[in-house]
Amino acid sequence: MAVLIYTQNYDGKFKKSTFELVTYGAAAAKELGTDVIAVTTGKLDDSILKELGKYGASKVISVTNNELNDFSEQAYASVIEQVAKNNGADLIVFGNNPYGRAVAPRLAVKLNAGLAAGVIALPSSTAPFTIKKRAYSGKAFADIVIKSDVKIVTLNQNSYKIAENPVDISTEEFTAEIPTGAYAVKPIEVIKTGGKLSVTDAEILVSGGRGLKGPENWDMLEEMAEIIGAGTSCSRPVSDLDWRPHEEHVGQTGKVVAPNLYIAIGISGAIQHLAGVNGSKVMVVVNTDPDAPFFEAADYGIIGDAFEVVPKLNEAFKKFKAENALYVSIITN
Repeated sequence: MAVLIYTQNYDGKFKKSTFELVTYGAAAAKELGTDVIAVTTGKLDDSILKELGKYGASKVISVTNNELNDFSEQAYASVIEQVAKNNGADLIVFGNNPYGRAVAPRLAVKLNAGLAAGVIALPSSTAPFTIKKRAYSGKAFADIVIKSDVKIVTLNQNSYKIAENPVDISTEEFTAEIPTGAYAVKPIEVIKTGGKLSVTDAEILVSGGRGLKGPENWDMLEEMAEIIGAGTSCSRPVSDLDWRPHEEHVGQTGKVVAPNLYIAIGISGAIQHLAGVNGSKVMVVVNTDPDAPFFEAADYGIIGDAFEVVPKLNEAFKKFKAENALYVSIITN
């Protein structure tokens, strides 16, 4: 028995979301009376791999096939299947991100495993295995019962508090068999955005909608993001109009996010958008329409014109940051 965590690395380093997964896996392993094994791809320095031991992983397996430098759902599912079988894994945990959502269903078929996608808590019961997720676009909760011997879950980001739980960790290299045809389709080019927070990693998101009237008006949102250390995102109509890059589109049909703070400016709050952001810890909305659906979902709301409200907020944020420079430095570091 073991809990296996897929720990994706980004250019040879692990992000906060990875440590959340390992912390969650360690807590689940404690309930199940077993150990946590992490699996990652690529040859990483031992010092990087052993960071996972701070959060409860007792072993990390580094799959070193060069082919895996390019992502393929079929290849990754096959590799993790081999690692899972070799280590007797009966619970496998992925992040509920594009990679996890692509690999987990394929792995479930290979292992004849039950799958619960987008879970938000530890199992409430291990016999039968019962776990909670959001349902009906976040308006309700569902308890999912998995009866198969092997169980797979994808964890919503920011659903579980990171906590250090240092254990002795061993590292192991593994060369997997890559199935023929797994790379029948190969990427020609991978373009990475640099110099800013990705929407899935940001603790704070400043998001804009059609209420901003055009791409030329995004400067004030980018200024706000810079002041408070946030990432920027947008609603689907904005990305469809090419006002903002498509990688910033959040919502049910874009990227599902769960930051600590989500600030929606000029977004009415269509159900498809709310479904992708309602995991946020705190939501703030600025809109001229007092009947905008977002006001029902938000924790705080400002009825007003974004072109008047946002500059005032930016000045207030600057003032607070200047007056509390030491406090802000401690919090952000």
